[in-house]
Amino acid sequence: MSDEQSTGSGIVDLIYRLEDRPQAGKAVVAALQHLAAIFIGIVTPAIVISGALGFDPSMRAYLVSMSLLVSGVATYIQIRKFGPVGSGLLSIQGTSFTFLATIIAIGFYIKNQGGSQEQIMAAIIGTCLITAPVEMIFSRFIPFLRRIITPLISGTVVLLIGINLITVGIRDAGGGAWLLANRPEAFASAQNLILAGIVLAGIVVFSRSRNIWLRMGSIFLGMMLGYVVAMFLGIVDITAIGQMSVVTPPIPFRYGISIAWPYVLPMALLYLITTVESIGDLTATSMISGEPVEGKTYIDRIAGGILGDGVNSAIAAVFNSFPNTTFSQNNGVIQMTGVASRYVGYFIALFLALFGIFPIVGGVFSIIPPPVIGGAMLVMAGTIAASGIRIISTSTFNRRGVLIIAISLGLGLGVVFTPEILNPFSDFFRSMFASPITTGGLTAILLNIVLPREISRQKISPDPSQDVMGLQEG
Repeated sequence: MSDEQSTGSGIVDLIYRLEDRPQAGKAVVAALQHLAAIFIGIVTPAIVISGALGFDPSMRAYLVSMSLLVSGVATYIQIRKFGPVGSGLLSIQGTSFTFLATIIAIGFYIKNQGGSQEQIMAAIIGTCLITAPVEMIFSRFIPFLRRIITPLISGTVVLLIGINLITVGIRDAGGGAWLLANRPEAFASAQNLILAGIVLAGIVVFSRSRNIWLRMGSIFLGMMLGYVVAMFLGIVDITAIGQMSVVTPPIPFRYGISIAWPYVLPMALLYLITTVESIGDLTATSMISGEPVEGKTYIDRIAGGILGDGVNSAIAAVFNSFPNTTFSQNNGVIQMTGVASRYVGYFIALFLALFGIFPIVGGVFSIIPPPVIGGAMLVMAGTIAASGIRIISTSTFNRRGVLIIAISLGLGLGVVFTPEILNPFSDFFRSMFASPITTGGLTAILLNIVLPREISRQKISPDPSQDVMGLQEG
């Protein structure tokens, strides 16, 4: 089938196609709609990481600013396409939630060794940087990778990521890691739980609205509702904002660089998983943009997009931020607006970079109280877990598939619920496999390679005595 025959021709409501150039005013309006959909997603990882690891307000604000600036640069690279780097589609880059739990684990690993917040960031940055080439390498082997990392495998890992992040969200809802460690009697106070509940309830109400823009911005609006309530309660300290400089300079390796060796393998595995996730996101972007979803043009764009993810994640590490990936939220905006022009992406990139350069934006978000973050994080983490279930559901189960899921979830969640099981092993081994993503993810990949596949296909029996173990995997 030719590229021309394989386009997303079913999308008939496009006003501006990929190479069209809408007027500047219309492009700005479309860009602002994209920003509304992605802004909270870009800054939240930095806020959650900073809160979990107890970073001071100035560092929190700086990390938020760098997240925005790097997302702007990365989006420009992805859309503009430099040689083989970039997809050339209207594909927006933002800070990935996939790495969040492992980054926090690195932080606690360094913190428990007596490391300062600067040393924590140095280890996070170095570990992210040294493993970013994993995604670059696998961008050259897309067809092979899709045979190894099937939806069954990637869905299981995404499910583990979501479940692991729920612990972060519930801890923030109670008041945050610092409060739990230093003032446990104040943890889970009525005020904190009510504040988190207000955010959670706000997200639910906005997400069920008939207004499509309220639904798209439900998480942002829910957090802003909680933010306003927190200000009235007097638990938002705005004095730190007035002490910030006018411009945030992007300083390469501002906090130095080191490597948390026990977390190199977990981080590399996450880059592998995000490669598969990005393939799906880029395919969807291509389809709804009326572009090919098969053939050479399609494969080149996917490979370029994945390579762009890896390069942009390395750039993020250099400028003191966290790994970037393609954002799926923008596909919904393209569908609603009918604007798939990558020209709009240049305005998105510009706005993100400007927001990152001026620290007032980072400052405002850096002082959000932990319960506000926790209320939103519970929804986002649960959504990630639900996405994992949805990915798994695209595979039809057989005994082999259920066995892979069962063992992977059992081992992955087992090390979370009972970490003492790893006590007999060395500190290095214990730190590496304490992550459910490493233990469960590696288990799923190895079982997928080792377990023989069922060649024959049988019809699913209507007999209710046939349980899920008798179904066939697609």
